[in-house]
Amino acid sequence: MPTPRLEIDFGKIAHNAKTLKDLYGSKGIDVIGVTKVVCGDPAIADVLLKSGITILADSRISNIKKMRDSGIDAQFLLLRTPFLSQAEVVVKYADISLNSELTVIQKLSHSAVEHQTTHQIILMVELGDLREGLMPKDLDNTIQQVLKLEGIELVGLGTNLACFGGVKPNEGKMEILSSIVRNVEKKFGLILEFVSGGNSANYNWFMSTKNVGRINNLRLGESIYLGCETLHREPIPGLFTDAFTLVAEVIESKIKPSLPYGEVGQDAFGNIPEFQDHGPIRRTILGIGLQDISISGLTPRLDIDILGASSDHIIMDTKKIELKVGDELKFNLNYGALLAATTSPYVIKKQVNG
Repeated sequence: MPTPRLEIDFGKIAHNAKTLKDLYGSKGIDVIGVTKVVCGDPAIADVLLKSGITILADSRISNIKKMRDSGIDAQFLLLRTPFLSQAEVVVKYADISLNSELTVIQKLSHSAVEHQTTHQIILMVELGDLREGLMPKDLDNTIQQVLKLEGIELVGLGTNLACFGGVKPNEGKMEILSSIVRNVEKKFGLILEFVSGGNSANYNWFMSTKNVGRINNLRLGESIYLGCETLHREPIPGLFTDAFTLVAEVIESKIKPSLPYGEVGQDAFGNIPEFQDHGPIRRTILGIGLQDISISGLTPRLDIDILGASSDHIIMDTKKIELKVGDELKFNLNYGALLAATTSPYVIKKQVNG
C-alpha cells in the first residue's frame, strides 16, 4: 500500500463523537463538531453527522464550501473571525460566524442584505487568553450597533481559552461568561441560543462543576479525534486515542556512526545540530519529512528513537529492532502532527473500519 499514509478509523471517531455528545448533553451542553484539523473532509463530516452532531465548524471558508459542495447537510459555523475581504463568501457558505470586529459585521450585514438572507453571528468575548474577542467593557456598545444592522441576527456569545495564552477555562472564567450573558439578555431583552464556553480544554471544568451556568455549547475537535482533553493531554475515559495512525516506509537501513563527522555548519533549516556519540547504531531513514509532518508530534509504536528530520526524511535509531527497506513503521500523532498530515498533499488518507 502506498506511503506515507494516514489511516483513519471512522468507527473510533464515531464512537468518540457520540460518547462526547452524550456526556456533555447530560448537563445540557450541546456539541459543535470542529472539522478544521481534518481539512473539512466530507467523509469525516458525515461520520460526525451520523453520530448525532448537527452543527459543524471550520476555520477555513474553503473547507465549509467543500463540505457543502459534497452534499453535507449541516449547519455550518465559521470559527476564525471573518476577513473583511471575505464577507460575501462567508454569507454565502456559512450559516453562523464568530465575530469580534464591528467593521466586519457591518460588511457581513451589507452582503446579507444584498443576497436577501440573514447571517447569524456569535460575538466573542475576551476573558484572558488574548486571542480573538471583545473586551467586556466594549460589549454593550457593540451589541447596540449590531442590533441595528439588517441581515444580521445576534444568536450568541462565546469565548476562546487555552489556545494562545493557555488560560484555563475554569469555574471562575465560565461564571464570568455566564454573568455577562445574563446581563446582556436582561439589558437588551434577548434570549441567546448559543453560549459557547470554549473547546476540548473545557473537559476538566465540565467534569468538576456542579453548575454549568448559562454555558450550553462547546466547540470540540481534538477530543473527538484524539480522545483527550487539551490542558494536559490526558486521555478521556471511554474514548479512543488512536483513531489516526501515520504509516511511513523505510527507505534506508544501515549500521552507521551516531555522530556526524566533518566540519559542522548550519543544517538545511538554519540550525546548528548537536549530537552525542553512542557509537555505531541501527540508523534508519523513513520516506517522510518536515514538508509532510511535524515530527515533534509523532510517537513511534515501537521502541525506537527519532533522531531528527530534513524536508523529505525522518532519521531514526531503531536500537535493537532490525528493519529492512520496504518495512512500514506506525506512529501516534498529537494535534499538531495530525494537522500537518491532513494538510499535506503528500500524505495519502486511507479510511479503515467503517
